Amino acid sequence: MSKHKYWNQLRLIIPIIFGASVYAFGLLYFIIPNTLMEGGVTGITVLLNYAFGISPSLSTLILNIPLFLIGLKLLGKRQMIYTGVGIASLTFFLWLFERMIKIGWIGTFQTKNDYILAALYAGVTLGTGLGIVFRFGGTTGGSDIIARILHLKFGWSMGQIMLVIDIVIIGSSLFFISKELVLYTLVTVYIASKLIDFIQDGAYSGKAFTIISDHAGEIAEIIMKELDRGVTLIPAIGAYSKHAKEIAYCVVSRQEIRRVQIIVRSVDPRAFMIINEVNDVHGEGFREDS
Repeated sequence: MSKHKYWNQLRLIIPIIFGASVYAFGLLYFIIPNTLMEGGVTGITVLLNYAFGISPSLSTLILNIPLFLIGLKLLGKRQMIYTGVGIASLTFFLWLFERMIKIGWIGTFQTKNDYILAALYAGVTLGTGLGIVFRFGGTTGGSDIIARILHLKFGWSMGQIMLVIDIVIIGSSLFFISKELVLYTLVTVYIASKLIDFIQDGAYSGKAFTIISDHAGEIAEIIMKELDRGVTLIPAIGAYSKHAKEIAYCVVSRQEIRRVQIIVRSVDPRAFMIINEVNDVHGEGFREDS
C-alpha cells in the first residue's frame, strides 16, 4: 500500500476509533450506573450485565465475533474492514474504562433523583460517538451486521430491521428494570438518534456525485468494490477540448461522502466533482418502498 493510500485509510480509521471511545464512555459513565438501556446488540450486553454481572467488554466481544465472521463471509472484506475497526475499538475502550472505573481513576454519574439529566447526557455521548463512527463509514457491529445480511438475503429495509431489533431488546429490559427507566431510555434513544442525524447531516438522504475525469471508469470500479454502490458512466464530450470523456454518477449515504472524495482524489487529483443534495433516496442500499 502506498503512503498516500495508507494515509487515506488512516484518516477514516482514527475518527472511528475516537467515536467508539466516546460511545464506550457514555455507556459506562451514564447508561449502566443509572440502569438505563441501549438498543441493538449493545443493549444485549447491557442486559447481560444487569442480569448476570457479565462485563460489557467481554460480552461485546463474544457477541460480535461470530457476527463479524458471518458478515465477512457473506458481505466481503471490503464492507467489513471498518466494522472490524469499530468492533475492536469499542471492545478495547469498554475494557479500558471498566478498569479505570474499577480502580477509581474515573467516577461514574449515578443519580437517584435526576434521571432526566442522566438520560439527556447519555443520549448526547452515545449519539456523538455513533455519529462520528457512522460519518466515517464505520459501525460498532451488532445489529448493523444483522441488518446488512438480512437486507442482502431478503431485501428487507435495513432501517426497519434495526428498529425491530431495538424495540425487542428495549422491550425485553422490562424484565430487569422499571417502566420509568425504560421511558427514560426512550429519551436517551431519541436524543442519540437526533445527534447521529445531525453529525451525519441527515438520515435516509444522501449526496449525488457527478465526477468528470479521464479516469472515471477506474473511479467507478473502486466505488463499486469498496462501498458496494452502483455507479453510472455517462459518455460526454468536453465543449472546449472536444475530447471524449466519461462522467461517473452515483448516490451515496452521508457517511460515505468523505470516502468517495478520498477515492476520487487518490485516483485523479484533477477530477472535477459536483456534489448535490439528495433529500430522499429510494432503492437498493437506501430506503426501500413497501
